[in-house]
Amino acid sequence: MIDLPVYKRVTRVKTDHAQPSQSNPVKFDLWRRIYARLGKDWKAGVLALVLVSIASATQPVLAVIMKPLLDEGFSGAKPSYVWSIPLAVVALMLLRGLCSFFSTYLLSWIANNMLLGLRRDMFDRLLGLSDEEFKRGDQGRLLNRFTIDAGTVSGLSTEVIMVIVRETLTVVALLAVLLYMSWQLTLIVVVMLPFSVVTARVFIKRLRRINRDTINMNAELTHVVSEGINGQRVIKLFDGYERERSRFEYVNAKLRRFAMRAVSSDAAMSPISQFFVALSVAAVVSMALYQANHHGLTVGSFAAFMAALGQIFDPMKRLTNIAGAMQRMLVSAESVFKLIDQEPEQDKGTQVLPEVVQGRVEFRNVSHRFSDAQSDTLSDISLVVEPGQTVALVGRSGSGKTTLVNMLPRFMRPTRGSIFIDGVAIEDLALRALRSQLSLVSQDVVLFDGSIAENVAYGALQAVSRDQVRDALEAANLLGFVDSLPDGLDAQVGANANMLSGGQRQRLAIARALIKNAPILILDEATSALDNESERQVQLSLERLMAGRTTLVIAHRLSTVQKADRIVVLDGGRIAEQGHHDALLAQNGLYASLYKMQFQE
Repeated sequence: MIDLPVYKRVTRVKTDHAQPSQSNPVKFDLWRRIYARLGKDWKAGVLALVLVSIASATQPVLAVIMKPLLDEGFSGAKPSYVWSIPLAVVALMLLRGLCSFFSTYLLSWIANNMLLGLRRDMFDRLLGLSDEEFKRGDQGRLLNRFTIDAGTVSGLSTEVIMVIVRETLTVVALLAVLLYMSWQLTLIVVVMLPFSVVTARVFIKRLRRINRDTINMNAELTHVVSEGINGQRVIKLFDGYERERSRFEYVNAKLRRFAMRAVSSDAAMSPISQFFVALSVAAVVSMALYQANHHGLTVGSFAAFMAALGQIFDPMKRLTNIAGAMQRMLVSAESVFKLIDQEPEQDKGTQVLPEVVQGRVEFRNVSHRFSDAQSDTLSDISLVVEPGQTVALVGRSGSGKTTLVNMLPRFMRPTRGSIFIDGVAIEDLALRALRSQLSLVSQDVVLFDGSIAENVAYGALQAVSRDQVRDALEAANLLGFVDSLPDGLDAQVGANANMLSGGQRQRLAIARALIKNAPILILDEATSALDNESERQVQLSLERLMAGRTTLVIAHRLSTVQKADRIVVLDGGRIAEQGHHDALLAQNGLYASLYKMQFQE
């Protein structure tokens, strides 16, 4: 039973990326997009390829030197060879080394520029995804795209092009040497090449499948480890060690299995290729001995031929092995471009609210149903919140309170109906124009690694003065704590604000919402993490600062909403009751039942 969730999850991950890269049009499109990005630095790329070509040209020259060295050098016919040939070898190796260094540097520079652009585009698209996409997405898969897939694409794209150009030129040049020395012996080598190619293609298809499975399983590993880190307290308190170890061991073992399959496939290509090489060499030696016996081939020519033949198999092997790297690159590129191509959050609105916003909010016949749900979360909600009013939304868990307020900033969209601000449908408003009029404090507090001042004056508010930051902190009942810190406003909150308590994090989020001074304020369980004393102090500050603002308050603790202008009770996605606190208690309905349940003690 412990392993069942893992099996289900892995199956889902693997089917997300089924077989698209098998299609030739898709593969061609991936190649085009990868090298279109590399093409932005085409001048450096051309120079790098020229240097690669020069380095490749030096290799067959070393083989050609063997013929005059053996035929004329050792016989004493050319005494100058004593110093000229060693000098030529040193010069060739020096030239080759310099060209290799600068070409590698240039290609790495291009690859890192590509990685920079890929990650920038991915992050821009990530920020532009809709709230629903984030809920559907897999955090491990997303992180994997940034940390592994993008690096694989950029690194292998330059490696592939360098290997293809360098080794192809080397093979062509060495074949030219072989043909020059003996076309008959060269013919034997050429005849054996197709056998190696056919064998390589069989292994390439297997490597493609293994690479896709490995990438998906890496994402699963990231997910499992991330949950282990974030949930470490729950794991310790509820003794979840065995379950988490079981999940991790399953994924870890799968990764090992995929790695060994890839290694075995990659390793099998070498001995099979070497077998065909041995056949080629045996046939060449046999033919060379026959020609030597009939005075058709000198010792120098044979030595030069064998030197060139010995050099040709390494570049051919690298050309064969690069196929595996190409498949890893294509699978990773498929993953990266899937994120880049994802539909961003819809923003078809063009209107902007007037400079002075009254803050009248109207929900008109609004319904909402999640894509995988059998029934509506909200059904035919009609609600008007007048400017400056405070309306509280209460009800049992799952009654649709949070869904309703999340549709106001368009984190979610109504299935039916419309929402208006000052008579303008929010669908007609540009997203930035809409959200600039809203402040939100959610029950799930999100703070960023940085200072207290940076978190209060976050984003578009970063230009506010430190005095304004202090005023917001004072209104949220947090200034005394901040002043007690050695660094004050510049104190760091840490990753996930782990340097602050739950109540301090909540009050910091309240300060961030208050400093925005938006005409419409949404409080989704904004005081849920506060103790009773802090809640009373913050509630007083909120009441003073909410004056004149349209405020929507979601609360389970009914003590926090008794002074609201109107309380709307939701039940089963519909408005069951609405009115003032005292009036609702007098009705002795659902609100009164909830109230008595909380205060019966």
